[in-house]
Amino acid sequence: MQNTRLNNLFSTIARSVEQWFVNPWRRLSLLLISWLFGFFMGSAVSTTAGQKAELDMVSAAFLVLLTEITSRIFYSRRFLARQALWVETLNFLKVGFIYSLFLEAFKLGS
Repeated sequence: MQNTRLNNLFSTIARSVEQWFVNPWRRLSLLLISWLFGFFMGSAVSTTAGQKAELDMVSAAFLVLLTEITSRIFYSRRFLARQALWVETLNFLKVGFIYSLFLEAFKLGS
């Protein structure tokens, strides 16, 4: 890639954000926010899909596909040596999403 001003700006911003999240409390807060957002997304998806009642199987298959792709990215050998922040955040988003769907299923079953 060419060394342009825009490329240098993006590299500088990425380095500064990475340095900002080196702090364990900031990293933990970002992961917690990601988990809570996944929980919210799971609740929102289940209520809207239940109200609409169209293409339930297609949307469920799409959501399973997304969670499996996320698991494949997180648990691949390439990322086990060095866990990137975006991969860890994506995994926490997935965990919150799945947890929310389980809770919604338990609410519907009772």
